[in-house]
Amino acid sequence: MNRSFFYNIDGKNSSLKKRIIALCINEDGYSIADLSKELNTSIPTITKLVGELMDDGFLVDMGKLGTNGGRRPSIYGLNPSAGYFVGTDVKKKSISIAVTNFKGQTVDYLEELPFIVQNSEASFRELCTTIRKYLTDNGISPSEVLAYGVNLTGRVNNETGYCFSYFIGEDRPISAFLKDELQAEVFVENDSRAMTYGEYICGVANNEKNMLFVNVTWGLGMGMIIDGKLSYGKSGYSGEIGHFPLLDNDQICHCGKTGCLETGASGSAILRIFIEKLREGRASLLSEKFNKGEEITLMDILNAVNEEDVLAIEVVEEIGTVLGRALAGLINLFNPELVVIGGIVAKAREYLLLPVKSAIQKHSLNLVNKDTSIKFSKLGEKAGPIGACMLSRTKLLGLM
Repeated sequence: MNRSFFYNIDGKNSSLKKRIIALCINEDGYSIADLSKELNTSIPTITKLVGELMDDGFLVDMGKLGTNGGRRPSIYGLNPSAGYFVGTDVKKKSISIAVTNFKGQTVDYLEELPFIVQNSEASFRELCTTIRKYLTDNGISPSEVLAYGVNLTGRVNNETGYCFSYFIGEDRPISAFLKDELQAEVFVENDSRAMTYGEYICGVANNEKNMLFVNVTWGLGMGMIIDGKLSYGKSGYSGEIGHFPLLDNDQICHCGKTGCLETGASGSAILRIFIEKLREGRASLLSEKFNKGEEITLMDILNAVNEEDVLAIEVVEEIGTVLGRALAGLINLFNPELVVIGGIVAKAREYLLLPVKSAIQKHSLNLVNKDTSIKFSKLGEKAGPIGACMLSRTKLLGLM
């Protein structure tokens, strides 16, 4: 494996090699003639570059293409064994890790390993140690890893490598620190955007080029695919749907402002509203636990929803209505082909989807919403780590 190939972006041949790999990502394989046509480059040059990519271990000969007659051309595609991409999704109290091969196939996945990341170099150094141990325990040498993707919550500037939720200093972005520790390229990303990309590449998307992904977890985030590309905005902070000033309430958001959508359409909103109703004397399967003074978690409420607890369902429907109203506005603005709902609150399934769809029908333009599908995430909890793997491959190749 020749890591240096990815870091040498100068020169026409390096650029053509990356374009060949990019084409093979989108399709199972290409013949020399097809690559020549796609890249508008001579067959001898393409033959030479494909040969070099095979020598470096990035492409393999997949055999002959069946035709109706004449000489059958060889098909070349990505070599799954060329190297690995590792995606780590950092949550409040745990991390999840996925490993994909060069072809983008998931080879291993670890969900919710207990780990609390703090604002210190020591904590991020421990995170790197945990990732390396996970790899070696699974028979993967860190030297085989081409790049790492790390998802963090809040405002992440993927170009500068800074994250303002986990800020370890002005002079050194987190990405640079992680790169030194892991001895490979590291790309940091906002968790909702990584989930969006994972779902777009490997999940529920089916050739849709305009997609919104809403991450309904403890907070509320969003990612956007516009014309087939992940949208970042000017400063890399687009998608802050949770802080859209939609609500007329007195709830103070963690950002310090009032009226933020997140205060009425998120996991934290579900927990707050549910506890308020229990205090008012409403009955629930969780009433006994509440009366004993025991802690009630968001997961407890979502489990109660699936046990058909009336109060839990009522609260989920309440936040679903608020979320649907916001999505109606987004559909009017972006006219997307697909809206995907992911995150832990998506576990409520139809109890969330029905009020969302009802509010969309009520508040969006019929001419616009009739072309928009509303679906749940296919990847579920894997969307973030897998998205981090796919993004690290895309960015390493300079395709974004």
